[in-house]
Amino acid sequence: VEGEIYAESVISTVISLGYGVSDSNGAKGSSQTKIEDSGRKMLIRLLVSLAFLLALLYFSMGRNMLDFPIPQFFENNLVALAFLQMLLALSVIIINQKFFINGAKGIVKLAPNMDTLVSLGSSSAFIYSLVISFLMIDASGKGDIELINEYIFKLYYESSAMILTLITLGKLLENKAKGKTTSAIKSLMDLSPKLATKLVDGQERVVPIESIMVGDIILVRAGEKIAVDGVILSGRSAVDEATLTGESIPIDKEINDRVFCGTINLFGVITVKAEHGYQDTALAKIIQTVTDAQATKAPIAKIADKVAGVFVPIITLIALITVGIWLIIGQDVGFCLERGISVLVISCPCALGLATPVAIMVATGVGARQGGLFKNAQAIEIAGKADIIALDKTGTITMGAPSVTSVIPADGVSEERFIKLATALERYSEHPLGKAVVAYGENIYREKLSVEDFNIIVGSGVSALVNGERVYGGNINYISNFVTVSDSEIEKINDLANKGNTPLIFSTDKNILGIIALADVIKEDSLVSVNKLKTMGYKIVMLTGDNILTASAIAKQIGIDSVYAGVTPLDKRQIITELQNNGKVLMVGDGINDAPALTTADVGVAIGAGTDVAMESADIVLMTSNLSGLVKGLELSKKTLRVIKQNLFWAFFYNCLCVPIAGGALSFIGINISPMIGAGAMSLSSLFVVCNALRINLFKQKKEKIMKKTIKIEGMMCPHCSGAVKKILEGIDGVVLAEVSHITGLAEITLNKEVLDQTILDLINAQGYKVIEII
Repeated sequence: VEGEIYAESVISTVISLGYGVSDSNGAKGSSQTKIEDSGRKMLIRLLVSLAFLLALLYFSMGRNMLDFPIPQFFENNLVALAFLQMLLALSVIIINQKFFINGAKGIVKLAPNMDTLVSLGSSSAFIYSLVISFLMIDASGKGDIELINEYIFKLYYESSAMILTLITLGKLLENKAKGKTTSAIKSLMDLSPKLATKLVDGQERVVPIESIMVGDIILVRAGEKIAVDGVILSGRSAVDEATLTGESIPIDKEINDRVFCGTINLFGVITVKAEHGYQDTALAKIIQTVTDAQATKAPIAKIADKVAGVFVPIITLIALITVGIWLIIGQDVGFCLERGISVLVISCPCALGLATPVAIMVATGVGARQGGLFKNAQAIEIAGKADIIALDKTGTITMGAPSVTSVIPADGVSEERFIKLATALERYSEHPLGKAVVAYGENIYREKLSVEDFNIIVGSGVSALVNGERVYGGNINYISNFVTVSDSEIEKINDLANKGNTPLIFSTDKNILGIIALADVIKEDSLVSVNKLKTMGYKIVMLTGDNILTASAIAKQIGIDSVYAGVTPLDKRQIITELQNNGKVLMVGDGINDAPALTTADVGVAIGAGTDVAMESADIVLMTSNLSGLVKGLELSKKTLRVIKQNLFWAFFYNCLCVPIAGGALSFIGINISPMIGAGAMSLSSLFVVCNALRINLFKQKKEKIMKKTIKIEGMMCPHCSGAVKKILEGIDGVVLAEVSHITGLAEITLNKEVLDQTILDLINAQGYKVIEII
């Protein structure tokens, strides 16, 4: 509701239309509880209706068609039998009076609904039967026993009651199925613990999580759920975050690491300082996002909305025309009325109305359980229809931080000495590249050399006395001031740069120590995910503020053809606008600089490790930091879209097929649908649509088969040799990536299908190199 309006006005309007209203800020799980309460009441209504209906069927169809025995009083007084049937049918009508009340309100408000059709069908059968009953009284007064015996077979009281009972059964089954569509919300709510252990002046107090405030200290023991979003103050553990990310591998956590509500502390005891109250936790926001998304409509639902708006009046008109045509043809009033009632009852706007929303409800729940949040129904539909996917590079395709990719000691320098000197030199550097070198070196060698007289030349490099020896590190221009860089070393440096690496050169006053190459490495699953997206039919482009050399190298490694490098946030937005001329665009990013592009794209997707700004700007949020989550989300989107189309087709097909038959289109070959059969068909139609949507719950992402092999090769002497071998390997069908080093003599290949070792061996040996071993 937009604009200023009193809540009471909305509530009174909704109630006047025959629906219930509850406060959305009420108790947790209220939606699920309402469905369960409604189901219990409906079950009671069904059972009581069924009891009266069975009695009615015994006295009507049992007596007339199967010759069941009935009390002699009724056998000798068919008028009394007719009024007994009337009382039993009236009991079922009173029990199910909701249909008539809501149906009448719909007519008064000029918004007829399904209840209108049901009530018209049932009341028509009842009123017709009541008229016949009075005719029986008239015949009884005239002593016309033959006419009374004829009239008793023209009563439709059982049809009136049967319609209501079968519709109630259908509604109950539909209610049960709907309950499953909202079970995702309930399961998400169940993830949150109800109580937490709060530390107050060193004392433990068990309190409801709703009472936890920002800054409170929470104690979490092994096996317990973490009750807040916060930072670890003490203790170390591994935390199972599968509830939020869908990833089954526990994450190691230590002091100052963040933890989240609903995740599980697997080992030891930790204390956590709350950063948010319960209503602001990541889990609470996920629940709210899923709830909001389930309340939205997909664009495809507009088709059903337009039809549903005129459906009931059209069906009512068709029923009247049907009765009129059969009367003109010369059929008796009972037959004509039965055809009209069948048309009213068998038509199913419920199936049409349920076609889209139940699928959306299930899909958003499944997405949340598997680590992908759809903020609205429109995102689900458009994501499945997207033509182009634009990927940010840093933090999306790559890790977002530099790491060492190769270490190349100079001739005559041991790798151990080189790494120790480089690590010591960079120890006091604040530059990300320097920190990456230190992280790499200290992971291999624990020994720390003494460092004195540390100097930084901004934009060039660093120098220091390491164990009394002057050591330099930086770019080639900086190092050239102290030593001569040979042509072969320059070739190595250029080769590394062309592959998207940043080479750092290290030297003493006298000679080159070696080269350490660093790069923002590609995430492990990026290659596989991009290939999967391409096989799904998407065109992939990459947007990055990085230089064209690095961007092109990374794009080549993972198979992206179109690259836009050196672009600003506003450039990204402009590129997205231009790409939209060629189809619907889905943009994936993780940073503040991606926000304009995410907003401009038809669908914006924020990677889970991204900034709050990116997540606010996006339509879909991936709780994981990997592109595999994007693949999963798009597969779910496509499946949901298929289910919606199937549901809409069934809803239209069902009515186009059944309404003419109910109206008597096949009467000439003896096929007629009674109102009772029509009621059953209508209920089953709605149930079919709901159950078809529930199939989305079975969605699971297909795991791509990925294999790795390491090949030991002799004969590679230079970067040219490793480049030649790389080209050979990546030319093999099934090899998606090859990393080759002439320094180590190893080639590591990634495969998406089985490749025979003999094939690899023959191709490499044919080029003059020798394969020693394939692991």
